[in-house]
Formats: sequence, C-alpha cells, structure tokens
Amino acid sequence: MNSITYRITGLMFLAVALTVFLLIYLMNLQMTEQFTEYLIVQQMEAGQHGMMRHTTNPMVMVMGSLEETFLASVHQSLIWVGMAVLVAGLAASYALARSITIPLRNLSTAAEQIEQGNFDQKVPIETKDEVGHLAAIFNRMAETLTINTNLRRQFLANIAHELRTPLAIIQGHLEGMVDGVIDPSKEQLASLHEEAIRLNRLITDLRDLSLAEVRQLAMEKSRIDINQIISRSVYMLKPLSDEKDISVSCSLAQDLPEIEADADRISQVFYNIFVNAIRYSPIKGSVKIITEKSEEAGRSWIKISVADKGPGIDQEDIPYLFDHFYRGDKSRDRKSGGSGLGLAVVKQLVEIHGGKVTVSSELGEGSVFEILLPVELEEASKQV
Repeated sequence: MNSITYRITGLMFLAVALTVFLLIYLMNLQMTEQFTEYLIVQQMEAGQHGMMRHTTNPMVMVMGSLEETFLASVHQSLIWVGMAVLVAGLAASYALARSITIPLRNLSTAAEQIEQGNFDQKVPIETKDEVGHLAAIFNRMAETLTINTNLRRQFLANIAHELRTPLAIIQGHLEGMVDGVIDPSKEQLASLHEEAIRLNRLITDLRDLSLAEVRQLAMEKSRIDINQIISRSVYMLKPLSDEKDISVSCSLAQDLPEIEADADRISQVFYNIFVNAIRYSPIKGSVKIITEKSEEAGRSWIKISVADKGPGIDQEDIPYLFDHFYRGDKSRDRKSGGSGLGLAVVKQLVEIHGGKVTVSSELGEGSVFEILLPVELEEASKQV
C-alpha cells in the first residue's frame, strides 16, 4: 500500500464499487416496486372484465411463480452486469494509476541518476497534462545542471591555468636566482613584482566575484559624485593611455545628482571598463566618456557611456562577454587580453548597485559600453 499505483487503484475501485452497489440496490428496489405495481394494474383491469377470481385480498394473486422467476432473472442479470462493471472499473483504475505513476517513476529514476552525478538524463514527455509539464521542467533542470557543471569545470580549469602561469614565472625566476643562473637584478625583481601584482589582482577579482554572485560582498555606501570618480579614474589611467598615445575625452553632464553607492566598487567598475577600452583601442586611437541623466521604466538613472574605436566585438560573442574567463578573441595572450574576469566583475558590481550594463558593437567600428546606475536605490538593493 506504499505504492501510489495501488492507492490510486484502490480509491478509484472503491468509488466504482460503491456506485455499482448503490445502483444495483436502487434498481432492484425500483424494479420490484414497479413490477408489482404493473401486475396489480393488470389484475385490476382483468377483474373489471370479469376475469379475476373472487377473493377478499386481490394482492394475493399479484406475484405468481412465473413473475417471481422473471424478477429473479432480472436481479441476477443486474448482479452480473454489476460484476462486469466492477472488473472493468478495476482495470480502468489500474490503467489510470499506471498512466500517472509510470511517468513519476521515470522521474524518480532520472532523479536518482542525477543524484549520482549523471546529469545527461531526459524523461520522455508523452502527455501535455501536469505530469508532462513536470517532466518538461525536469528536463530543463537537467540541461541547466549539465551546463552549470560544465561551466564549473571550465571555471576551475581556467582558475588553475590563470594561477599557474604567474606562479610558474615566479618559481622559475626564483629557482634560477637560487641556482645562480639568473642574477637578482633590479629588472628581474621588477618582473617578479609585476607577476605578484597580477596574481594578487586575479585572486582579488575571484574573491570579489564569488562574493558578489551570492550578494555577500561588503559594501560601504555613501553619497558620491559620479563625475568626480570618473575624472579620478581617467587620471589614474593616464600613463596607460599615454603609452599608446590614446586621447581620452570626457563629456560629463554638470547637473548630475549624487547617488548612493560604494565609491571603491564603482571606481573598480570604471577602472575595468576604461582599461578594457584602452587595451583594445589602436595606437593613437580615442576613447570617449559621456555621462547624462536618463529616464527609463519610470525611474531616474545616470547613464555612463564609454566608446572606443577598437576592432569591435563579434555579435556571437556579445551574449557571453560578461561570463567568467570568456575571451572573444581566443588567440590573444594574458597580457594583451587580461584574465577574462574584468567584465564579469563589472556586471556583478553594477547589478549589486541596482543598475545594469550593456554593450553594443560592430566589427571594425569599435564598441560602446553603457552603464546605468539608479539615482535612488530600491529597497531590495538597499538591503544588500
């Protein structure tokens, strides 16, 4: 009785049995009463024509042996029909229960396989009812688990690769210095220091990204001036832009209201975006930064646009641009292309502040990154 099949079959059969028994009882009772009334009427009509014998109680002649035999045969027929209906009801109940429990059993088997790590499970969808809808949801869940598992494995592999490269460089140089093969010159120490900085930045990005994704990143929000933070970021990156002779022009709206945000995290957003724009701009290229106030979806926003004249981004790569370690150009190295975490960090930090970031680009025409930050935070964002 722990099986749903037996319980559904039992309940359905009980309902059918009660219905059949009640119908047989009522039909037998009705048949007896109606047949008796019919005989009385017939005998009364016969008496009126002088055919009924003289008796003090006419009801004695109502039911004869032939009538009793006929009535008994009718009762027996009803019983046989009732038994046939019960058998058919039992079969129908079992078939109905099986039609419900077999898909559920398939779901259970597939769930057990997923529990064991076999995510490539699919449940056949044979109906469009609630069970079929549940099977469709299960299949989508299995596909999502497969994708997430593959992404996690790729993520771990990318982390291992990105960490191994600077560690291998540092280890190789130090071993060379210990063995006396490499002189501990100022240039060598500067190279080691650069790799250590890169390694520390990678670890910091990974930590911030993991905390931001679960909304556990510590935030110290205050009223900030977006234009001031942008100007400071552009000034800090001036050596990088001067190295490629790139002109950075700013068109900053002067009537922008202050917003409530974490100044350090917003600076990190602009830093990553500006570095990305400078990195992919050609020598003697240009980067243009524009701020303005915007109204969208009934709310006030501050929109920051960063346009470059780089090679642009393929339309197939844009949906994945903010994924971990994603590189549209697979041929570029770490130094020219970064670790692939910068834009992922940007997306998480902007969303934590209740904003959104988008990109539009065409190959050979450059790219435009747009960041929208709300002037007033919603309650959900204030609680982060």
